[in-house]
Amino acid sequence: MLTYKDNPVYFEEKADILKVLSHPVRLCIVKGLMENGENNVMSMQNCLSIPQSTISQHLSALRNKGIIRGRREGLEVFYSVQNPLVKKLIHLMFFE
Repeated sequence: MLTYKDNPVYFEEKADILKVLSHPVRLCIVKGLMENGENNVMSMQNCLSIPQSTISQHLSALRNKGIIRGRREGLEVFYSVQNPLVKKLIHLMFFE
């Protein structure tokens, strides 16, 4: 059995993912991306009813931890969930 003593980096990486997802807005963004597929900030803003700048800050945190990725199309960036572990977590929490 793997323990923190054996591999602290492994456990720190998992904890970082949980920390980022622990914010309700970020959790809602990831859930929305799982439900609706790729989305841009404007679509998220209409759904969340919060300022675009706030959504962008949350997207940056999710992107920095490798949870989501952005695909540029002209001036717009479309986001999707890329982390397989996060996909499993969100599925377990909301879709089972």
